[in-house]
Amino acid sequence: MRVSKTCALEGTAYDCPVEATLEVIGGKWKVVILFHLTHEGTHRFAELRRKIPGVSERMLTQQLRELEHDGIVHREVYAEVPPKVEYSLTEYGQTLRPITEIMCAWGQKHIRRIRVKKK
Repeated sequence: MRVSKTCALEGTAYDCPVEATLEVIGGKWKVVILFHLTHEGTHRFAELRRKIPGVSERMLTQQLRELEHDGIVHREVYAEVPPKVEYSLTEYGQTLRPITEIMCAWGQKHIRRIRVKKK
């Protein structure tokens, strides 16, 4: 498949389409968030925080807001006391499922490779 060297997105030119992808899902925690939402469904904020122990509350909030802004994550706020907020993938966000599956498979192979090297 031949890939165009440039593609325009909101007036920004990228040298490679991967740059456009990384602008949306790049960063240490976004793909991890996507993994949990893709493979485990809707989560409340505290559930995500427990499943991603290395992320701070502030960073998780920021990453979720960015994913919501890009149309990847849907944030549902329920009028309850205490407030209940749930996060899920949008239909557009579901299109990233193959990427998270491939990354997961590669990560499993990489972990096995590391274990073999340590022996």
